[in-house]
Amino acid sequence: MYHPQKNSLIFNFFSWYIQFIIKKDFSAFNYDRTDIKADSSILLLSNHFSWWDGFFIFYLNKKIFKKKFHVLVNSDNYNKVGFLKYLGAFAAENRGKDVLETLSYAGKLLDNPENLVLIFPQGKLHSNHEKNIDFKKGVMQVINSSKKKVSIIFSATFIDYFSKRKPTVNIYLQHWENEEYVSLQLLKSAYNKHYDQSLVKQTQITE
Repeated sequence: MYHPQKNSLIFNFFSWYIQFIIKKDFSAFNYDRTDIKADSSILLLSNHFSWWDGFFIFYLNKKIFKKKFHVLVNSDNYNKVGFLKYLGAFAAENRGKDVLETLSYAGKLLDNPENLVLIFPQGKLHSNHEKNIDFKKGVMQVINSSKKKVSIIFSATFIDYFSKRKPTVNIYLQHWENEEYVSLQLLKSAYNKHYDQSLVKQTQITE
């Protein structure tokens, strides 16, 4: 598998640069506050509709969670976007056994309360107008590979222009109080309930 790499100089530059381009290209960046336990790692599950998504959550983590950021990406993005590995990106190099190793690695990251792991359950890009967020089975393999002492955060991101030249980002967060037994269907259902409620809030915005 492809692991994250450490380089403080590159990390600090792109940490600044991501903040810079978000402020430059968007009229506003809005998000909810949500309480989490300080001694708990974070598994953050988000919809995936744009090139920006990982950078949004990276910036959000910098603003409110302040954890060590990690994100599961595909091997193409890991190799094509060279700096991602210095921001905590990791990926499966091959199919099959390497995928299982990568998912297990993600689970082990969650055993450290200093870490945040971002996963896009859809597995690939979908429209921001999607009405139902599908979940691939790998999400459960990550959870089951951990000691399950983790805070699960649902994130639903939407973008609208309204009357402005630049779009506004709205990120709706929920700290899901997960059951002792978590199934893929339960997780998917709970996330989509949050997503539906977030979409209603988004459509109620007027200018």
